[in-house]
Amino acid sequence: MEHPILFINVILQYLGLPVPHTVTGHTLLEKLCAPYMTYTWLVMAFWIIVPRLTMGKLEIIPGKGQNFWEVLIGGLMDFFEENLGRDGARMLYPMMATFFLYIVVANMIGLIPGFMSPTSNLNITLGMTLIVWVTHHILGFRYHGIKYYKHFMGPLPVMAPFMFILEVISNFARLLSLSMRLFGNILAKEILLAVLFMLAGAYFAPLPILCLGVLVSLIQAVVFTLLSVLYCAQAMEHAH
Repeated sequence: MEHPILFINVILQYLGLPVPHTVTGHTLLEKLCAPYMTYTWLVMAFWIIVPRLTMGKLEIIPGKGQNFWEVLIGGLMDFFEENLGRDGARMLYPMMATFFLYIVVANMIGLIPGFMSPTSNLNITLGMTLIVWVTHHILGFRYHGIKYYKHFMGPLPVMAPFMFILEVISNFARLLSLSMRLFGNILAKEILLAVLFMLAGAYFAPLPILCLGVLVSLIQAVVFTLLSVLYCAQAMEHAH
């Protein structure tokens, strides 16, 4: 199957780099130039360059750019403190805020013709999910030591063996649910937009789907971040 016509492919051809003809590419260089990788770097560049251009130097009387970033960063911190407590929020803020900001832009970039959302690739969503999954277990052992196993034993000793099996299965299921939810919703948005643009690209038929795509992009970023925060909060609290 031919590769899709993407903005980044034009850049790769101009630079003399290989354009992958499969989702992940065959050679190492093609894997590094795969769309989900290149557009991830584009999102990263966005979050490095745009804040520097819009915020400038910190002022006592903030301007519009500084006001926006203070509201955004402060709002995220308040949200994390409600679920993790002050100490937990300070500890996990860099990772969770990075996930949220990356997912928002990564989801929305696919709404621009010629671009794609890196989160429509399972490699990206599963990679983020693995980080969250490993982190929340590390926190569990850090806060409770070996007693962390009580989170998997249920409230009644007589039910402990059965509950342990259920809890282990449900815990591993988080890897699928968290990654597949984001991947599936964004991939569906990409496919629907592509079909509509091919069928009625010259008219305004795709416009409602674009508006819906913005809403889906924001909701999925919030859902992924919220569930990640809750998993970590559950691991840090005492088992009941």
